Amino acid sequence: QSCRWPAGQRASQEPGSGGLPEGVEYIPTRKKGKNPMKPVGVAWYSLYARTRLGYLFYQRQVKKARERYPHGHSVPQPYCFPGVKILPIPVLSNNYSYLVIDTGSGQAAVIDPSDPLAVQAAIEQEGVMLEAIFCTHKHWDHSGGNEVLCQKHNSCRVYGSALDAIPQLTNTPCSRHSPLADREKVSVGCLTFEALATPGHTVGHMVYVLDGAPFGSPPCLFSGDLLFLAGCGRPFEGSPETMLGSLDVAMGLGEDTLLWPGHEYALECLTFASLLELDNSALEQKLQWAVQQRQEKRSTCPSTLGEEQTYNPFLRTHRPELQEALGLWQGTGEDPDAFRARVLKEVRRRKDLYQAT
Repeated sequence: QSCRWPAGQRASQEPGSGGLPEGVEYIPTRKKGKNPMKPVGVAWYSLYARTRLGYLFYQRQVKKARERYPHGHSVPQPYCFPGVKILPIPVLSNNYSYLVIDTGSGQAAVIDPSDPLAVQAAIEQEGVMLEAIFCTHKHWDHSGGNEVLCQKHNSCRVYGSALDAIPQLTNTPCSRHSPLADREKVSVGCLTFEALATPGHTVGHMVYVLDGAPFGSPPCLFSGDLLFLAGCGRPFEGSPETMLGSLDVAMGLGEDTLLWPGHEYALECLTFASLLELDNSALEQKLQWAVQQRQEKRSTCPSTLGEEQTYNPFLRTHRPELQEALGLWQGTGEDPDAFRARVLKEVRRRKDLYQAT
């Protein structure tokens, strides 16, 4: 597989620069998400996240996805910097795991190994040594491959928050579990990852930031279910205020940061966003690009945090145009962040209704 190289290193297609062929009109449709928690209420979520029933459901997901997508739901394309290779691994029906390789030493880390067979195949194809598993949160579609990969790779350590019941991290005698604190850093070869606590989707959700400076690259944010292209995760275990604080933590990383989300939800999220902001040219352009990418089964990752601020409604709670579109106005004396949380709550409510139709 050939690598994509970032702008300035080697020519590559600019995200959002594509579009439909001339004369072809795109008519938005309501794309239904395949979130395993979608049928739901609180009872189903509790069963999925906290009982063996959730694990059995995950195993069924894996089996069906392997049958339906024997080569993955999207065409993976490696992304390269001098000394670093990032390989998205399409797993389940819309998840991404990521194999991040220090090309000098051959040491590697994987983020959210949903399907251990797919991840192991990538490890063997690349000929690397798996030294670390970084789990963003406990949900099986992000952590289900931990145990199998630990059995295959004796030196591999599992990292994540002690607040989430991540397999091989908590509630296990495994000596290789490594709970992380907020802002703690972990090195894998020459790679340095920083863990950031971002609660909301789960109480112990974390994202991981790869320091790109030693390689002349921007930072890379592996966001799990905190942030997607044009979307964000549902706050199953947090309030709108908590989720807003976590999104603000991510946005503090800088506009050039590359966003590597946990799911391929771009088309659904962009279509929903286009219903909120009808005159957003950046959103319209990105939607056209995403349509073309998905028609070719190509991944829409990565975007940048700078891009996301122009079209992701969950990151635009401060924008008057979005507030007006939602029919919300800041109350006299209302704290600005409290108002933004109220805007976020309304965007989330509408997105959930959109998914349900």
